[in-house]
Amino acid sequence: MRKIIHIDMDAFFASVEQRDRPELQGKPVIVGGAPQRRGVVSTCSYEARKFGVHSAMPSSTALRLCPQAVFIEPDHRRYQRVSELIRQEFFKLTDLVEPMSIDEAYLDVSNCCKTLQDAEEKARKLQCSIFERTGLTASAGVSFNKFLAKTASDFKKPAGLTLITPQNAGFFLDELPIEKFYGIGKVGVNKLHAINVRCGRDLKQLSPALLKALFGKAGIFYYGIVRGVDDRPIELEGDPKSISRELTLAKDCSDLREMRILLRMLGRKVARRAKCKGFVGGSVTVKLKYSDFQTVTRSIAVDPPTADGPEIGRIAVSLLERTDAAKKPIRLIGTGISQLSPAGELSDIQLKLPLDC
Repeated sequence: MRKIIHIDMDAFFASVEQRDRPELQGKPVIVGGAPQRRGVVSTCSYEARKFGVHSAMPSSTALRLCPQAVFIEPDHRRYQRVSELIRQEFFKLTDLVEPMSIDEAYLDVSNCCKTLQDAEEKARKLQCSIFERTGLTASAGVSFNKFLAKTASDFKKPAGLTLITPQNAGFFLDELPIEKFYGIGKVGVNKLHAINVRCGRDLKQLSPALLKALFGKAGIFYYGIVRGVDDRPIELEGDPKSISRELTLAKDCSDLREMRILLRMLGRKVARRAKCKGFVGGSVTVKLKYSDFQTVTRSIAVDPPTADGPEIGRIAVSLLERTDAAKKPIRLIGTGISQLSPAGELSDIQLKLPLDC
């Protein structure tokens, strides 16, 4: 049996800001673009979340919900430096690490833990070492597969630790609200609520055929996870073929202005991950899934290759013109870069050209 730990930093960007600026502690902090500039919330403190603020929300909406909030422009270089310290703590425990983003990762500790209880103790010590190193809290989930470990880490936030064993997984999933199932987005939740599916026990009553009809291939995944089945391995970092980010919307969107805002936000997220990995992209892609579940992608080559967030966002916005976004509502939007090359190679070329002239 595998032993998987999922670590998820608590309100990472906002927590870094509150750590470094003590006057912000206890206050609703929103990290993202300014409301006056059509910004988008990257993340927010738990004090802000009490007012209904969440990531990917337009900053203007967040300001209406929480007028007393403190808005802070993101400092991604600082967050990346903190993330690197956290990652070092991961690798002290195991080499089998799958980073999911700047602030979360899966760790396979099967080789150093005989039981899930041993893994739980490793996770507790890891939380302590992260706090001692960075002054930040992390939530942890421990289980025998990735889905359950991720579900467990979300269960008691912030600074929580939850263990899901084979013995209690069935009861845990039966009682879990559908909106707490990792991988089922808000649109999927609404669709399930419409047929009176409220918790895992209800989801178990749906046949594979019905789930596939409702959700396509994802429906088969849902059929497995509600039964605690997830055989996905830990994927170690290597050279990726593409870097992308996408967002399933809470409700279908026909507003081009909102789509443009989201693409600019996602472009910045793609850029952060590309810079973290040390790549630039020679092609930019935009992905849309319409309300009828039709998925389209549009791509364009860029020269020179880029890992610049505003540039990726600008190109992605221009690609909207080659879709039916203005005519058909969408339920998912995304952008990314491909045809990747190491960023250093681009720098070498740029340095050599003036010297050769």
